Amino acid sequence: METLFEHAGGHEGLRRFIDIFYGDVLADPLLQPLFGAGRPEHVDHLTAFTAETFGGPDDFTRTMGGFTHLIEVHRGLKISEEQRRRFVELYLAATDRAELPPDEPFREALRSHVEFGTHVAKQNSHAETDDELHPLREVPHWDWPPIA
Repeated sequence: METLFEHAGGHEGLRRFIDIFYGDVLADPLLQPLFGAGRPEHVDHLTAFTAETFGGPDDFTRTMGGFTHLIEVHRGLKISEEQRRRFVELYLAATDRAELPPDEPFREALRSHVEFGTHVAKQNSHAETDDELHPLREVPHWDWPPIA
C-alpha cells in the first residue's frame, strides 16, 4: 500500500506544503511570537519530520537531532490553546494551496497528525521537568486512518 509520504508527492510535495505553511505561520500575529523571525532550516526540519512520520526517509532522526531536538526546541515556549488551534488551522489551510491530494482519507490522516503533534508540543512547551514531558520520545509513524 502507498505510504502517506508517497501519496503527498514525496519530498517535493511535502516541501512545497511546509514552505507555504511556514510562511503563513511567520506572518500570523498569534504564532509569530513563538517563531520569531524564523530560521532558514526550519522548513527543512519540518519537511524531514513530516516525511519520516508519513513513511518516508528517516533523515530527521539520523541527521537533524531527532525527537530529542524537537522536545528541546518546544520547551519553555508555553504554547497556548489558542496558538495550538491556530497552528492546526493554518496547517490544514495550506494543504489546498500546496495542492496536496484532496481525498478524505489523506486529509483525515493530516488532521489527526497535526492535532496529535500540537498537543504533544503544547504539553512539552509547558514541562518544567522531564516527568512533565509527553511520554513520546521518538518520531511517531502515521498511517492511513482505519476504514469505518
